[in-house]
Amino acid sequence: MSVATPKVILEHVQVIDGTGVAAVADQNVSIQDGKIRAISPGADLSPSEGTTILNLRGYSVMPGFVGMHEHLFYIALPNLAADNSFDRPGLFHQMSFSAPRMYLANGVTTARTAGSVDPYTDLRLKETIEKGLLPGPHLDVTGPYLEGSIDSSFLQMHQLTGPEDARETVAYWANRGVTSFKAYKDITREELSAAVAEAHKHGLKITGHLCSVTYAEAAEIGIDNIEHGFRGNTEMDPDKKPNTCTDSEGDYTLEHTAPDSPEARRLFTTLISHHVAITSTMAGAAAGLPVDATTDTRPLLRPAVLEAMAPSVRDAYLYSRNRGRPAQSKAAQYQRRDMDMQRAFVAAGGLLLAGPDPVGIGGNVPGFGDQRQIELLVEAGFTPLEAIRIATLNGAIYLGRQDQIGSIAVGKNADLVVMKGDPATRIADIENVETVFKDGVGYDTKKLLDSVKGHYGEY
Repeated sequence: MSVATPKVILEHVQVIDGTGVAAVADQNVSIQDGKIRAISPGADLSPSEGTTILNLRGYSVMPGFVGMHEHLFYIALPNLAADNSFDRPGLFHQMSFSAPRMYLANGVTTARTAGSVDPYTDLRLKETIEKGLLPGPHLDVTGPYLEGSIDSSFLQMHQLTGPEDARETVAYWANRGVTSFKAYKDITREELSAAVAEAHKHGLKITGHLCSVTYAEAAEIGIDNIEHGFRGNTEMDPDKKPNTCTDSEGDYTLEHTAPDSPEARRLFTTLISHHVAITSTMAGAAAGLPVDATTDTRPLLRPAVLEAMAPSVRDAYLYSRNRGRPAQSKAAQYQRRDMDMQRAFVAAGGLLLAGPDPVGIGGNVPGFGDQRQIELLVEAGFTPLEAIRIATLNGAIYLGRQDQIGSIAVGKNADLVVMKGDPATRIADIENVETVFKDGVGYDTKKLLDSVKGHYGEY
């Protein structure tokens, strides 16, 4: 912690309030007892006992990120081979020490875990963070993946045996404190229906990484949210059969659905009329884009990202990045189409959320991936202010917490990110985080990141 007095004043700071309206320059933001107490024109104030005054000329403050597709594990894919492939099975390694610190250091003050392989640990971690014993964001803990019976390369996922198993699984974890659920690629319509009904019975929401069930089918069933933009909709895939994932896992449908087509408009109408939100995970997709090692000029990851990685994780990333991957893939084309579909969905009135799906692959890691996700929203065509709203207030609205978090307003929680520069006009400045306030307590980004150097990928 760098600021822990009962009262804090952010003096002469630019306020980006998270609602999408223009930033307001030279403001004083007063924080007391964990809440935003006042926002007023910038003024020089005299120090007083119990009050910290931060002179923030040249800085911006925005709401803490509400990350809607986060993870507390790293996916280890062993044995990098000469052809750049991996042996299986991949294993999920719990990152209970490093991930929460990396999220908080980079501006994430609320995080939905979007799928767990160690829910008891995640629940205990949430409890410990809330007690103030460990640093980290507020956690919305998602239960274990609700996966169908198809053999999966991920051995740590339970395979549902039918609708009753789905219902019992949701009921069990709802009674133990998880606050959301996630359906996975091979779940059947009947299992999804049972899971949705049970989750709603407990007043909880359910999202999905879909494939076997189409987006329209899931909306009709009552799902609340769908992950990965429009990458997993298999409705038009030629080999689509009921309750079965397709070979392309939705790439065919994405390629053949233009944002202004009748098919897209019909899908948007179905999703919006059933109040289904879409989560943008562009950072995760971008991390896996093919690279031509002879022509690619993108820089390596920022030094702070590489420093956070355990040596084995860093070596795997550098091996893959330096060697390159085949450039003839359509992955970049699919990414661009997905970006265009997300913009069209928002234009139609849909609720778009944001989260990077940070599991280490391609250098996509907690916190840093959240910043990259916002930058990619701008690359997709959203303005910086629109992208910031998607990553803050929209997530709060989905969680039903918009009266407490997600924007800067008097009476709301003092969950705030202070950064040097002006991300309202130059979105890359969102990387310049120096202090993150959660419940009015200020955390030093550099000190948090120093504490995790060499740890991510180990614990």
